[in-house]
Amino acid sequence: MGEQNTYLNKAKSRKDDECYTRMNDIELEMKHYKRHFKNKVIYCNCDDPIESKFYQHFKQKFCAKGYGLKKLITTCYKSKDSTLFTDNSANQSVGRIFDGERERDIAPRRRRL
Repeated sequence: MGEQNTYLNKAKSRKDDECYTRMNDIELEMKHYKRHFKNKVIYCNCDDPIESKFYQHFKQKFCAKGYGLKKLITTCYKSKDSTLFTDNSANQSVGRIFDGERERDIAPRRRRL
């Protein structure tokens, strides 16, 4: 128990919210839904494509033809580069689309006032 607490405390000090989502847990859960993913678009909202374990999992399974996905999309309001836990005034979103062969960044859209 103490070992897990140490892990969470380190993640807290690094401001790393991905510490709660372990790849092993995602794999154990997603195997029950494999048949539901065929020809579907997976949209991970509020998930930084660089850090997200869900994005990494789906991309890996996409490449391995494990799920038969149509497309994988992830977006978040701010990149991990500027940390999600700080008060940044930048009005920018980040995202990524993966179609099984090509991965491309989604350009942020400017808000019209």
